[in-house]
Amino acid sequence: MSLRDNLKILVVDDTSVSRGLICMSLDEIGVKNYDSCKSGIEAYDIAVRQGAHIVISDQNMPGMTGVQLLEKLRMQKSTSRIGFILISGSMDQPLLDAANKWGLNNFLPKPFDTVKLKNCIETVTGPL
Repeated sequence: MSLRDNLKILVVDDTSVSRGLICMSLDEIGVKNYDSCKSGIEAYDIAVRQGAHIVISDQNMPGMTGVQLLEKLRMQKSTSRIGFILISGSMDQPLLDAANKWGLNNFLPKPFDTVKLKNCIETVTGPL
């Protein structure tokens, strides 16, 4: 069984179109074990209750940004080692510095395509 068959990914984005694009790319890559939600608060709850290998999160969300979600996950022992990929249309150095402070594993600027998402995930996991 390959890594892509066992990998559990949580997709977090407040915009349904963006969530859909990420999930479609995961389908194209062959990753089938993923869940999605529309807020950092909901993502944190899912990660604590169900676990995940990787969280792919948008940055700009109401209630809790992607970096705030990353911080909260890193502060909880049971979720501190979950891989975290940040996606944003406005990726700048201060944002990356803040995310790196909390152990960001990788980032992906919007817009992206399936190949870029796969490469981004493989940087965290190794070959799928």
